[in-house]
Amino acid sequence: MGEFELIRRFFSRQSADPSVVLGVGDDCAVLQPPDGQQLVVSIDTLVEGTHFLPATKPDLIARRLLGAAVSDLAAMGAQPAWLTLALTLPTADSDWLSAFSEALFDACQQWGLSLVGGDTTRGHLALSAQVHGFVPAGQALLRRGARPGDLVLVSGTLGDSRAGLETLLKQQSVDNDVAELQQRFYAPSPRLELGQTLRGFATSCIDISDGLLADLGHILQASQCGAEINCDRLPLSASLQNCFDAETCRNWALSGGEDFELCFTLPEQLLGQLPEGLDITPIGRITAETGIKLLEQGNPISLTCTGYDHFSVSKDSL
Repeated sequence: MGEFELIRRFFSRQSADPSVVLGVGDDCAVLQPPDGQQLVVSIDTLVEGTHFLPATKPDLIARRLLGAAVSDLAAMGAQPAWLTLALTLPTADSDWLSAFSEALFDACQQWGLSLVGGDTTRGHLALSAQVHGFVPAGQALLRRGARPGDLVLVSGTLGDSRAGLETLLKQQSVDNDVAELQQRFYAPSPRLELGQTLRGFATSCIDISDGLLADLGHILQASQCGAEINCDRLPLSASLQNCFDAETCRNWALSGGEDFELCFTLPEQLLGQLPEGLDITPIGRITAETGIKLLEQGNPISLTCTGYDHFSVSKDSL
């Protein structure tokens, strides 16, 4: 099967989105952003052996790829619109491509994306998803903007994805808790609704991909401030706590990465104005003094864990 037959069979589907004037099949897509909206763009790459284990099922790879990419749109408060996809494949395996493309289009439908173009080539398995979204002009959530006195909050629970990876690496027997943790690793759920809700409230926002400490650090650097984090307030799932000891849970919540939850800041007086029922937890406060100070039961603690860095000599791939 040749490159163009591959694209035609597995990735050429007509989009009903009126913003897609011309999609897959030409040298470029022709796209029309709605009036009054700004375009936000992000790209994510997954490489076999670095981001997922060899022999991972293609439908799981598709879900993980798109979930990670769309999470960046959530962090900006954006509405997903378009997807471009680049695939580097060792072979043109029809069964693999069928399972991957079906899962990809299911996720696209769930999150409101239209596949509008891409590229394919031969080589070691690697996949890149570039996502495009819309946000009302001037309302994008940014990393800069946190101010001393703001609360630091996170969505959902932290550390689950890193725990899920650990159970896979150790080939741990699968019970309900392990299955839940592995689901968090393979199938991130971008917090799109929350991101859009935070427009006009949050002073800064980022998604947690490299670990809370690393990603909060990006906010602090952009905002030129610091933070105090109460480790005893970190939201931990029952599954995580059932499978691992308290210290491991805390460390993975701080630095495990790839939870794809949102970390954001907002003035305390606005917290009560947010809609009820949001799955968010205040974990600390922004300070004028730079750096991150960790507290447990009100007492300072120090940890060596930070977050993931692709080019750090201390980090290994899968």
